[in-house]
Amino acid sequence: MDQFDYVIVGAGSAGCVLADRLSASGKDRVLVLEAGGTDRLPWIRVPIGYGKAFHSDRVNWRYMSEPSDGLNGRSIYTPRGKVLGGSSSINGLVWMRGLPHDFDDWERAGNPGWGWRDVAPVFDAVEHVGNGGVAPAGRVSVATRAGDCHPLGHRFLAAAKTAGLSSTQNGSGHTSEGIGAYPITTQRGLRHSASNVFLRPALGRGNLDLRTGVLVDRIGFDGGRAATVTYVQAGQQYRVHANRSIILAAGAVGSPVILQRSGIGPKAVLSNLGIEPVLVNDQVGRGLQDHLGIDYLFKATQPTLNQTLGTRLGRLRAGLQFLASRSGPLSLSVNQMGGLVRSSPEADKPDIQLYFNPLSYTATRKNKRVLLRPDPWPGFAIGFNPCRPTSLGSVTAQSADPTVAPRIAPNYCATSEDTDLAIAGARLIEFLLKQPGVADLIDISNGFSPVGASDHDIVEDFRARSLTVFHLCGTCKMAPKDAGGVVDAGLRVHGVDGLRVVDASIFPNITSANTNAPTIMVAAKAADIIKAG
Repeated sequence: MDQFDYVIVGAGSAGCVLADRLSASGKDRVLVLEAGGTDRLPWIRVPIGYGKAFHSDRVNWRYMSEPSDGLNGRSIYTPRGKVLGGSSSINGLVWMRGLPHDFDDWERAGNPGWGWRDVAPVFDAVEHVGNGGVAPAGRVSVATRAGDCHPLGHRFLAAAKTAGLSSTQNGSGHTSEGIGAYPITTQRGLRHSASNVFLRPALGRGNLDLRTGVLVDRIGFDGGRAATVTYVQAGQQYRVHANRSIILAAGAVGSPVILQRSGIGPKAVLSNLGIEPVLVNDQVGRGLQDHLGIDYLFKATQPTLNQTLGTRLGRLRAGLQFLASRSGPLSLSVNQMGGLVRSSPEADKPDIQLYFNPLSYTATRKNKRVLLRPDPWPGFAIGFNPCRPTSLGSVTAQSADPTVAPRIAPNYCATSEDTDLAIAGARLIEFLLKQPGVADLIDISNGFSPVGASDHDIVEDFRARSLTVFHLCGTCKMAPKDAGGVVDAGLRVHGVDGLRVVDASIFPNITSANTNAPTIMVAAKAADIIKAG
């Protein structure tokens, strides 16, 4: 049996950071097991290629959720990265830390050392905020490129300012309240994923081994200590031994399911799987949170990106611009403008995340990110999601067989707080749509508009059309055991030795914005904790 000091399950956002940091000394033998394969694909490297990766079996788990009563029984398409870099290789590239109170809430949940004062320096250490040039080794290039955004986006910013919303300037959009151009993870116009930043440079070390195309079956125990990982590759079963620690970094879906298949989880779940319990913890897989968002679409009175990306000549010009200078619309996220704002002056903190996209694609292409085939007319979208939803769901293994997809039950929009925030977000957008600079951009609404709509109709539309913003987290909560925790503040699984979870599943509460940046922060901080013993 192969022997390693550390076995890391998952080469996503967190796993790539861990692989780099834990192998850096050159002494400890580190193995990374990844279900997906190479990220050296053009639609991953080129930012606008996100539209293709969104539905590609080659790089995406392409899960479907269970129906949610709060969404009138709808199931939601739930993409997750199955590729080196994980979801950082297929996401919309937006880099947002969240807000200080998000992490102070983590600390208040019983996790000393995880407050804002503790995590802010870790963010500083993994980021390089600039114009998208070459970042120092080991730092994510966080590019602020307002000057490259479509002119309609700047009209939106002016309208937001007129409406009294604060603005973010000087690259502060990833850290603070306000509206501005979204900071994105690109370097020289190409996606700068966790694989690019952390994993690939580390693979030159002789003490780091990467195995791809792997389905992890279960963790094996020697007494009360996690000792082995059994996995399947190319139809063959293998087992490896970890001398120091096994670290699950398989994400908010993968990590709890692997724990359950290994005998750690709710008693009823283990019984249904026919698995002998190693440790009963009813919280494994529970506490699932996600951001749920909606777009409002409009036909525009002026040209939008639809006219650039929706014609053969426009695509040719954009392609030539990208090849010549790594600039233009192909080098940007579809989410060009937005930020964290208060739905009303009475809100004590930002509670809504806004998005402005200078292109549109209609419901006839539902669940398709057809970014290079937008609507044939000028169009744009304004959308939002509540920052801190209160609905909780779960993730459960449906079989002891690792090839069987898990049950993802998000339980969206299950609380009155969440429906109240859906109304508040829609009313804020209604206010923005009436501002000079946006109002005169609108020809007609292309579907439901909140303008003049009743609260009841806004909620019904939200239940009928809202979709995940792909920020699943919280299924292996970091907290004391008696407070519903799965891992402690050192990310050790309660009740067993030699096993940690390091990914978005440990979030005690969802952060106010995109989750990729805090996931990478968690992994960097965890690596220091692990190396310290």
